[in-house]
Amino acid sequence: MPSFRFFQPIQLRYSDIDAQGHVNNARYITFTEYARFRYLKEVGLWDGRSFMDLDLIVADTHISYLAPIKLSQHIRVGTRVSKIGTKSMLFEFQIEDEDNGKIMATGETVMVCYDYHTETTKRVMDEWRNKISLYDGVIPK
Repeated sequence: MPSFRFFQPIQLRYSDIDAQGHVNNARYITFTEYARFRYLKEVGLWDGRSFMDLDLIVADTHISYLAPIKLSQHIRVGTRVSKIGTKSMLFEFQIEDEDNGKIMATGETVMVCYDYHTETTKRVMDEWRNKISLYDGVIPK
């Protein structure tokens, strides 16, 4: 898989820091979530208006914490789709220090296509497959 094309800078806030003086581990998920939403808008899969019309739900997420993040750091989250299944997509992410490129965390999130109005799963739309393929180079099934 090629390197990340999409990066979202993250503004660290005092409230992100825990008693040990580094970013609390729960915030990493919030950072990747924000980057994922920005990625969806960048690729043209979501207009950013209604979460009920987003048609994605988190099924699974994993994070490998590689180094603590300090309040003084400038970080960004690389986000991409690396696999597209019948009803799901695998989002990969990398949190890194913008100034020196040091990787602070890596991980992935499985997102399932989901209709919130009917509360049922659905197939990944061909339009989404094509847009992701063009943006990230993923070959659709």
